[in-house]
Amino acid sequence: MAPLPAAPQPGDADFIALALQQAEAAWQAGEVPVGAVVVDAQGQVLGAGYNRTITDSDPTAHAEIVALRAAARRLGNYRLPGVSLYVTLEPCVMCIGAMLHARLARVVYGAADPKTGACGSVLDVGAVVRLNHQTTITGGVLAEPCGNLLRQFFRARRAKESPT
Repeated sequence: MAPLPAAPQPGDADFIALALQQAEAAWQAGEVPVGAVVVDAQGQVLGAGYNRTITDSDPTAHAEIVALRAAARRLGNYRLPGVSLYVTLEPCVMCIGAMLHARLARVVYGAADPKTGACGSVLDVGAVVRLNHQTTITGGVLAEPCGNLLRQFFRARRAKESPT
């Protein structure tokens, strides 16, 4: 039986707000505004990141991967049990796969991604019980501001690209 989506916990909105700050930094860098933070059980931020695919010429440099790499370096271990990742946009297949390999306790995201979301929108990788690790997934935390930031970014990008 697949795990049910988990309800938000106290503090989740605060950490998504930190991830939103990362997303805003991504926009300033010319990247799609997605941000992520990795937090331990005591509420200490272990890593943060935003999309860097264009900046780094790296298709794997999604916000979640950047934040996971920072946290893993800080702890000196690729496994991050008991740790939570907060991200402004529903993770894709690559990112949720990395989170499962890292053995995260929780994944919390803001806006759903109807095109590439792999936590229930397009696929539900976290619900595959045959995988060797299960992670609690909570979606929709501060979904409106997370989604609005993305919509504003793409609206501005389309306006810039359209001939006047």
